[in-house]
Formats: sequence, structure tokens, C-alpha cells
Amino acid sequence: MKRRPFWLPASNYYVLAFAIGLAFFFLMWGILHDGGDETPWITAGIGFSILMVGAVILRELILRRARNRYLAQERQFDRQLSDVYSRISDGNRPEKLTLERNDRLLADIKCKSNAAKVLNRFADAHREVFEICDQYLLINKRETRTVGPGSPRLKALRKGKASVSRYHRFHLLQWAQIETRNITQDVAALHKTGDKVAALQNALAVIDASLEFYPDELSLIESHSVLSEMLTSVRVSHFVEKAERAVFKSEYKQAISHYRDALFYLGRDNIRSDQRDGAAERINFEIDRLRQIEDQN
Repeated sequence: MKRRPFWLPASNYYVLAFAIGLAFFFLMWGILHDGGDETPWITAGIGFSILMVGAVILRELILRRARNRYLAQERQFDRQLSDVYSRISDGNRPEKLTLERNDRLLADIKCKSNAAKVLNRFADAHREVFEICDQYLLINKRETRTVGPGSPRLKALRKGKASVSRYHRFHLLQWAQIETRNITQDVAALHKTGDKVAALQNALAVIDASLEFYPDELSLIESHSVLSEMLTSVRVSHFVEKAERAVFKSEYKQAISHYRDALFYLGRDNIRSDQRDGAAERINFEIDRLRQIEDQN
């Protein structure tokens, strides 16, 4: 799903602006009244009017222009992208990929790559370019199998494959980086453990999809490791918190059960680290302590 710039409907925006302006009006009125001004409502009213005019200018001139500029860029990119997909679709047909058609496809891919770099912070732009590259590489592979050894197309196809492979790798890695960064930033604003787990699993799915193309890419491997640790930390923290609440209620058996769930997620993926070992040691200590309390009771 494409991320659109935040935009309040006009009714919501002006209600909010009016509420802020009204609060400003009474604040100014109170300050001026305490300062001995004989007509504080006049100055406060002028301030309120200036604030409302500023709100209109901000929305209708500045924010609307910025939003329209972004949407225009997006529409232009989509139109260019549709043209490339059309050309790629032509290339998927069984007829021969001529030198002229190959050159047009390569030029279009380069153009779309440059456009995606302009919209660099939007993951979808990079995703759509590497998908186009992927389609071209499939066509290139099919054509290379049938081309004759002495054909002038062979050199062009090999050159095209090398060039598009570089675009494919660059835009796929950019997509993975931006998409996972956006998701992990969203995690910080989530409160429910289930929502955090789902978001981190989505980020891992992005990395897993990228690793299918480049399984030895160090940045992807490191991102996968970091996201896995974050996911484990969220799950373990969730069960530790539940255990601590159970202890507070003197529900020791339930607390031990929650601590065991936390241990399960700590060792689920068979990854060892000093941090995990330290957490497991603290949890086991709490389990032993709770068992002793149960025995005493």
C-alpha cells in the first residue's frame, strides 16, 4: 500500500484551527486583562483574526501546493511506470527481442531508475523498478538460450543483463532498507504486543523476500538478525511482564508458566548471545525462587 502525505479534510482542519484560535483568544484576553488593558478583547480579537488568516494561507497556499506537487510527481512516475510495463509485456511475447526493442527497454529502465532515485524515500518506487528489472532479466534469459553464437544480439543481451542486474540489486536493497525502516519506526508507536509482533514479522518477510535474490548480501543478513532479535525481545518482554503481574497477585504457578514461555522464545531460533544467556539466567533464577515460595506455602 502506498504511503500518502498526511492531509486533514477541510472541515477537520478548520475546526482544529478555530479551536486553537479560540484558545489563543482567551489566553491573550486573560493576559491583557491582568496587565490592565482596558479593551483586551480588541487586541485578542485581532490576534485571533491573524491566526485564522494564517491557518487559511498555510493550508490553501503552502500545504496544498506541497501536496499537489508530491501527487503530481507520483502520477508522473506511475504513468512512466505503466509505459515500461507495457513495453515489458511486449517483450514477454514469444517473438524475438530485437536490438531496437532491447535498447528501448534498457533506456526505459534507466529512466525509471533515475525517477525512483528522485523519489528515494518512497519504498514503492524502488520495488516497482526492481520488479521491472526482474521481468527484463527473465526475457533476457529466454532470448539468450535461443540466440545464435555469432548473432550481434548476443553481445547486446549480455551487456543488458549486466546493466539491469546492477539496477535490480540496487533498487531491491533500497526497497528492503526503506520498507524495514518504515515498519520498525512504526513499531515504536504501537502499544499492543500483537501489533508489534505482526509489524516485525512483516519487516522480516521483506528481508526474506530480498534474501531469495541475494542470499549472501551482508546488509540483508544483518538486518534479518537485528529484526529477529527485536521480535524475540518483544515476545520475551511480553511474557516477563505477564509473569511479574502474576507474581504481584501471588499467582506463582501462572508466573512460572509465563516465565517458561519467555524461555521458549529465547531459545526458539537456537541463537546464542551474552544478552540472551543473561536474560535466560535471570528468568531461571526467578523460576527457582518462585518454586521455593510455593514449597514454603
